[in-house]
Amino acid sequence: MTRPAVKVPVAGVSRTALDTVWDRIFFLVGGVAAVWLTYLLVELSFQWGWGQIWFTFIFWAMLAYLVLPRLHSILTRVYVPDYFIGRARTSDGLLGDPVNVALLGSEGQLHRVMRLAGWTVADDVTLASSWRIITSTVLRRSYLEAPVSPLFLFGRQQDFAYQQEVDGSPGKRHHVRFWHCPPGWLLPGGVAVDWLAAGTYDRSVGFSLFTLQITHKIDEHTDDERDHIVRSISDADPSAAVRVIQDFSTGYHTRNGGGDEIATDGDLPIVDLRGTPVPGVAAPRLPSDSRNRRPAPTIIGAALVAGRALAAAALAMSFVLFPEEHMEPLLQPAGGSGNGSGAGLTADQAQLVLYAGLAVVVLFALAELLLAWLVFLGRNWARTLTMAVSTVAIGLQVIDVANGGPGITLQTNLPGLTLDILLILALSSQRSRVYARRDRKEPKRIAARPGGRAAI
Repeated sequence: MTRPAVKVPVAGVSRTALDTVWDRIFFLVGGVAAVWLTYLLVELSFQWGWGQIWFTFIFWAMLAYLVLPRLHSILTRVYVPDYFIGRARTSDGLLGDPVNVALLGSEGQLHRVMRLAGWTVADDVTLASSWRIITSTVLRRSYLEAPVSPLFLFGRQQDFAYQQEVDGSPGKRHHVRFWHCPPGWLLPGGVAVDWLAAGTYDRSVGFSLFTLQITHKIDEHTDDERDHIVRSISDADPSAAVRVIQDFSTGYHTRNGGGDEIATDGDLPIVDLRGTPVPGVAAPRLPSDSRNRRPAPTIIGAALVAGRALAAAALAMSFVLFPEEHMEPLLQPAGGSGNGSGAGLTADQAQLVLYAGLAVVVLFALAELLLAWLVFLGRNWARTLTMAVSTVAIGLQVIDVANGGPGITLQTNLPGLTLDILLILALSSQRSRVYARRDRKEPKRIAARPGGRAAI
């Protein structure tokens, strides 16, 4: 197996290495802080008077969508190989669905044969498409373009996915994800292919065994889905030749990233589409390159930074509207000379301190708004600086509690602490990191592949 050469400018080596170190630090900080926050929620739950049902829901959401995914991400970096082993990976680093189909041909030929075979391109995962698939599944309404969760191969999520709905509901469906192979890349054994695909059948909706998230549950007989994909292509295009690499993978395929069992004979069919004609028809609407598409964690992180700016703006507004309340703790006791031990400030001095504090808070709010915008645009230095500020804030809280200071409470510092932890979790995620460190010199759509649309 060969790997494409990676060009690293000499002038950028130290900066890239530094970014990697910071990313690893913030990634670990986010995981540890998430565990601490979950512990605080358990501890504070006994003080909340609004019922254990709400707490149970919040605790499950924190555990399933923040703590367990980050812990899996940290651990899988240690024990999951970072090279091709015939499995895709989830965004948390867990081993996902088996790679069970390979193809030869251009992107245009692949899209044409999949459309002829009755498959539909899946939508991007967005808030709108996520809400639509939830309502469609619950109400059993058809959603032919229902999105599929991202899986990663070659360090990136699928280029696109196709699906076939079953029984008029996205709860059951055939679906297959496609990745374009890097230039010069070879399968183990030296076989060259243009595309790799992972196809499985969604049989129901349930809870993930490993993360407790709500997700689709796949049928364990992945060979049946593999054969269905190849058969549908062969039926649509009789010129498509198929050859099989026997025992390409072994029986270690036991569970996927959702904890579903997998049974396979390990064979890998290679479908040759190079003889498929591509007439001048409109290309299907396809997802954009995942590296250039602004991911949800980046949007959430920018929103949290903006929320921190709004909190600072609210504090500044209280300085203006209620100056007496902020000045009172600074004033000297009545009748004091101002020279005794423990004496406070005079009214004029307290007013100057209030004005200075107001200026600092306003500048902080403006700086946070600027950072939020730059994070939203995908500036890596802004992302790193934002996580650094949150890390310092969390560290100060830890030091204060360790030195016997006031504990973390819902009425005081828990909301701010939660915001900082969520911010680090969002911006240190793989999708946000890849987006922030993408090469902006490359256009979003580059030279077209033969017979297909522009490469993404």
